[in-house]
Amino acid sequence: MAEPVVHQGSVGPVTRLAPYRAVLAARVRAQRSYRSNFLIDLGSSLLVGFVELAEVWILFHNVHVLGGFTFVQILLVFGIADFSFALADLFFGHCDNLPTYLRAGTLDVFYLRPQPVLMQLITSEISLRRLSRAGLGVGSIVIALALNDIDWSAARVALLVLALVSATATFAALFVWAAGLQFFLVSGAELTNAFVYGGRYAATQPAAVWSRPIKVVFGFLFPMAFTAYLPALELLGLPGPQWLPAGLAWCTPLAALWSWGMALGTWRVGMRHYQGGGG
Repeated sequence: MAEPVVHQGSVGPVTRLAPYRAVLAARVRAQRSYRSNFLIDLGSSLLVGFVELAEVWILFHNVHVLGGFTFVQILLVFGIADFSFALADLFFGHCDNLPTYLRAGTLDVFYLRPQPVLMQLITSEISLRRLSRAGLGVGSIVIALALNDIDWSAARVALLVLALVSATATFAALFVWAAGLQFFLVSGAELTNAFVYGGRYAATQPAAVWSRPIKVVFGFLFPMAFTAYLPALELLGLPGPQWLPAGLAWCTPLAALWSWGMALGTWRVGMRHYQGGGG
């Protein structure tokens, strides 16, 4: 089933985005209208984040140094990865709902609207509970920057901003890539989640301890090492392991572009493969 072609003519970008803004605003109001449930969702999401941070602390409490990183140094890696993934999950995480739409045949409804299917899917929901995870990531970054002795310069400030933007884009691309594969897989969400959420976990760890196959998969094919580990190396002035020198931190935008190229290519092929729900 081909994706609908929309002729926008001379309509400006602000006007074209108006329907998406209206949908997202309605979703936000709906979630905030049930304040107790909203606060519980925020609290539970924050608790999960603290548990994952505690896992890192326990690991480094026992070994003190892992992959050339101490706990206060890996805290910077954790913070960048957690904050960026939380933002990507906030806006793109509900792409995980695509298998449900495919099984129920309700994806066909998206073709009746004069907007691209992918944009409709992205703006179909927004998970505000992820804001608490983003806050935990920000807190981890601030504490790590305060505890680590970083030789600040304009270049390093730019690198930190570049890393946060590029990492968010990379994680967002993973959600789109996983959604595109659902057109070919039967109940394949668990398979793709191993790379999306497993990639997020890998991004919070020092890549120096990875074996070569893992470095190939999560270092370059799915460039998780570029999201937080390599920028942290460069910010802390640490040398990188074999295949992943610290200087590659400046290639984080290229990693994001590669991720989006792979994601959009998979999505386009999946859309051409899709023949409808059969209803």
